[in-house]
Amino acid sequence: MSFPQSFLDDLRARVGLADIVGTSVKLIKRGREYSGLCPFHSEKSPSFTVNEQKGFYHCFGCGAHGDVISFVMNTRGLTFVEAVEVLANQVGMDVPKPSREAQEREKKAKTLYEVMEAACVFYERVLHMPEGREGLEYFRRRGLDDKTIAEFRLGFAPDNRGALKAALKREEFDEPLMIEAGLLIEPEDQGRQTYDRFRGRVMFPILDRRGRVVAFGGRVMGDTKPKYLNSPDTPLFHKGQLLYGLPQAREASQQDAPIIVTEGYMDVIALHRAGFRGAVAPLGTAVTEEQIGELWKMTNEPILCLDGDAAGKRAAVRAAERALPILRPGKSLLFSILPEGEDPDSLMAGTNGFASFRKILDSAVPLAELVWRMDVAGRATDTPERRAALEADIQKRISAIGDDAVRSQYQSMFRDRIWQLFKGDRAKGGGSRPAPGGGYQNKKFSRGGKGGKKDYFWEPAGKAVPGMSRPPMQKRRVVQDCILLVTLINHPHLHEDVGERLGIYTCADSDLDNLRRAVLKLLDGDPGLDSETIKAHLERDGLSETVLRVVGADILAHAAFARPETPLERARAGWEQVFSMAVSSLEDEEAKYAVRQLAADISEEEWERFSHRRDDLARRREKVFKLDD
Repeated sequence: MSFPQSFLDDLRARVGLADIVGTSVKLIKRGREYSGLCPFHSEKSPSFTVNEQKGFYHCFGCGAHGDVISFVMNTRGLTFVEAVEVLANQVGMDVPKPSREAQEREKKAKTLYEVMEAACVFYERVLHMPEGREGLEYFRRRGLDDKTIAEFRLGFAPDNRGALKAALKREEFDEPLMIEAGLLIEPEDQGRQTYDRFRGRVMFPILDRRGRVVAFGGRVMGDTKPKYLNSPDTPLFHKGQLLYGLPQAREASQQDAPIIVTEGYMDVIALHRAGFRGAVAPLGTAVTEEQIGELWKMTNEPILCLDGDAAGKRAAVRAAERALPILRPGKSLLFSILPEGEDPDSLMAGTNGFASFRKILDSAVPLAELVWRMDVAGRATDTPERRAALEADIQKRISAIGDDAVRSQYQSMFRDRIWQLFKGDRAKGGGSRPAPGGGYQNKKFSRGGKGGKKDYFWEPAGKAVPGMSRPPMQKRRVVQDCILLVTLINHPHLHEDVGERLGIYTCADSDLDNLRRAVLKLLDGDPGLDSETIKAHLERDGLSETVLRVVGADILAHAAFARPETPLERARAGWEQVFSMAVSSLEDEEAKYAVRQLAADISEEEWERFSHRRDDLARRREKVFKLDD
């Protein structure tokens, strides 16, 4: 549904942005703007600003930006239309009416929502009646208490072909509506009566993002097949677009809870009870592109928690293949593998369930590592032909990525890893084969054979993944610092834009910080120096070892934008992104706040105050540097 632009402009003009933001953020007036702690990421010093005059908010920490409508959407988990309706009601504006056809669809949908809600209430009621004793005992055996049963609105469908139909008829819902909602089955034989779709099953209501019942999943009590039965697609429900547990996960994502994709309904409930309230599950299918998009609305990197068996491996490959074409900067997937024979429900039932599952989540590997393993793991690369075939397969895989920038980063990273892989082959005489992270195993496994075939697709949970694992915070800071410095060295013209901020920033490693000061000193003295001249000066100053460490292939593999041939604007954008992440991890909160303010559009009074703060920090650091010298 679209709205006239004049209506939206009028709505934004009438709604006070600071008033709306102030309902969830404590704002302090700073000159022409307001500032506060960002509601979209955890921070101790305020980097979130609201500009009432210009009608936007912006966070210098995480990059969140938007107007009053997007703020309501992102903080309350609403769609654009829903956010507009909420704001319009607050200021007493009438929302423009849609066309007659749209009104008819909306009226019909409303009635469908009503019949689905009535069915849910019926199933909930039956669960606590004699007819539902079997279902209640099942939930009790699975460890669920009354609070959990009520929160997830669990119920029971009696083993009766007409129980739900009769109950809904008493509430004046007609049969065609029940059929359209997927609650009744209409036999092809016109002479036979319609009958309840769900019978003799515990019932799991499936909710849309607004918390409305749109479908059901039912688990049979005996050995009848299928074990699980879902509602068919209806005007309200398309199983490839929704996720079980979505409303709770959307709420949890506002508190930075990890978003975890698991397999089944009970897995989701078990994780919620253990404190992982960002757990969701697909609805009986592999994860779809639409569901990945829904996950990305909640977090940049959802974790797919999969079984460690062959089925889990296949599910991981399908998810990766579906994600590649829709990847975009900052949006990806992580993959966490459970021990074989375990699921989240069984893990949580163990003595150290929470700690065990937390460890599994912490060992999650990035999508890029999974893609690498899909083509490289367990594959021989001991001849030119095999190497050429590997390169061709990897290139074909990467070519599926739709976004140019992301595809370029994959190509750069994999080019470096292939070089490392083949270099290792040459060092070992060309007869080795790759292990999961790019290391090598004995040649006897190269062709499989009886007892010789080994599946390198997954490593045991907790093992590091060379070149791709998420490093500890301190190591991450060092890599970020290297990227900041090599980008500036290779693109000296950035100094005018970034030099001041880098001047009050401190690198995590003392050698890197000495290099930072030396580079800035050179460019302060002569802004026209080129990259090669800078490197020559640094080498004469005894910093050649640190320079080599910074400009090496390992660092450039993490940041293709830092390469000398990259256009300046792209290098600037990459530097800004990495600098923002580096500042977020600073331990010195005063320095963090001062550095961020340098990037802000603040008032003259604020600028003067922070200039004094910056100068004071510089004087204190200069004393430390003199002591070091």
